[in-house]
Amino acid sequence: MSGLATALPPERIARFARHIVLPEIGGAGQAALASSHAVLIGCGGIGSPALQYLAAAGVGRLTLVDDDVVDVSNLQRQTIFTPSDVGKPKAEAAAEWVRRFDLGLEVAAVVERVGGDNAARILPGAHVVLDGCDNFATRLTVSDACVNLGIPLTSAAIGRFQGQVANFAGHLPGQPCYRCFVGDAFDAQDCDTCAADGVLGAMVGMIGTFAAMHAIRVLTQGHAAFGEPQYGTLHLVDGLNPGMRAMRIAKDPACAACGGRGASAA
Repeated sequence: MSGLATALPPERIARFARHIVLPEIGGAGQAALASSHAVLIGCGGIGSPALQYLAAAGVGRLTLVDDDVVDVSNLQRQTIFTPSDVGKPKAEAAAEWVRRFDLGLEVAAVVERVGGDNAARILPGAHVVLDGCDNFATRLTVSDACVNLGIPLTSAAIGRFQGQVANFAGHLPGQPCYRCFVGDAFDAQDCDTCAADGVLGAMVGMIGTFAAMHAIRVLTQGHAAFGEPQYGTLHLVDGLNPGMRAMRIAKDPACAACGGRGASAA
């Protein structure tokens, strides 16, 4: 316990006691979370519950990236916002939520949309990037930047009652990236939207919390026995006829982002 006490002050040990008593997390895992930096892309339906549980887990530094503002229609599923937040930038309102929730966390709001011109400024220093944004162009930009910067990526998406979550580490030999999964055809701004297709709040909550769990696997790797990050394994969640299945994403040797980084396993 003495080693943990040097890493976490007594009040933090008390706050995370239920984590620390888990053999799969323990003091070393909690200390790893406390010293971690997670970047969250999108503070909406997936980002809201993901943020709540990353913050609740004690991830010490959080960078929240979103260029949108809170709309009244968001309140049905974006659980960190209230009617008083309508009209505010989502990243700033989300950062305010973190500060109210836990003064022991460091949080920064970035009211921008990630693109090729700013990804290299926003993402460096992160131990994991959790992407819950709503368009393929941003997802591919984020994935490519993660490959270039050597940062693991947790990707989460939802379409009506279908969700998917995966960890990617395309910077590692033998591991696919998100672009290996979707290809180059989706480098476009258009995509299906919640406004057009509808979305159930509880469904995005399920996917967002699953994504937080997956990001925690990345952050505690080597410090706890919480399980492998399962890089390159896509988890498909059916919310209408409840079920889940997993599929392995193959590394594309011709991938424009990670293809030149070797085909043999690390």
